[in-house]
Amino acid sequence: MKRLMMIAIMLSTTFLNYANATNYTETKYPIVLVHGFLGFDDIQGYDYFYKIAQKLRQDGATVFTAQISSTNTTEIRGEQLLQQVKQFLALSGASKVNLIGHSHGGPTSRYVASVAPELVASVTSIGGVNKGSKVADLFYSVAPDGTLINTAGATIIGYISKIAQFLSGGSSLPVDPVGALKALTTYKSLAFNKKYPEGVPTTACGEGDPVVISTVNNVQHKVYYYSWTGNRLVTSPKDALIDVPLKAVSLLAFGSSWLGGEDNDGMVGVCSTHLGKVIGTYRMNHVDEINQVLGHTALFLSVPSLYRQHANRLKLQGL
Repeated sequence: MKRLMMIAIMLSTTFLNYANATNYTETKYPIVLVHGFLGFDDIQGYDYFYKIAQKLRQDGATVFTAQISSTNTTEIRGEQLLQQVKQFLALSGASKVNLIGHSHGGPTSRYVASVAPELVASVTSIGGVNKGSKVADLFYSVAPDGTLINTAGATIIGYISKIAQFLSGGSSLPVDPVGALKALTTYKSLAFNKKYPEGVPTTACGEGDPVVISTVNNVQHKVYYYSWTGNRLVTSPKDALIDVPLKAVSLLAFGSSWLGGEDNDGMVGVCSTHLGKVIGTYRMNHVDEINQVLGHTALFLSVPSLYRQHANRLKLQGL
């Protein structure tokens, strides 16, 4: 028994040493984290992707965090991200980037990869609104354009958006809550996919092309596509103020899982998040996917470790 315990300890130590190697997350190209709806890069040092960039940098990754409009159309956010990608490339001396987008950051990153594939090595969508969100659909079913509740809702979201951008130093960025909300609906998402179809599954809940080859100036460029998401709504008692409202919204938008409701992370249906190679579905909700709030997630689940493993995945792929 003692010998077996010693072997187990040696194996676990070897694994930990490997996983914590100084170059474990050292991708060939820089990683760019892209925030979602009502997101920000950081507010006074508090990150939208909570402690994720730091964990990636510890073991070799070069990481940038984009600062784009917290609410706007996918195309406008995409153009903002494209300009930042060019700046990040100039700073790093790299020729491409690995884009990792959460929520609305997923299609925002896809836009850049579609219009400038020569600058993008990979796109990873985390809880991405790739085929629309039933929460956005629900908003417009309850509050159609022109109604008082629609105007009030858009106004409140607009103020929250401006406050988040002011506190994060992005007050000059334009906000468009109506454009953002509509971009996240199923109807607008599917229209967006017709223009920018790369990596999007052609089946209801399947996988998309894991690699898309595009030709720019007679040179072929490969872009790799990945995705993952969550399907657990209440994950930590410390996050009850977030998890319980997410659960309520989920029941309204997606229905009860006991009665055949759609599997979701509280904001986006699992099938809607699929893009390219689907890595997995984990015990987390839409907020947990960015290690919020303050890293309080499901027991025995380390969200930063998922990002680290993915960085290593990109590294081994030569990206």
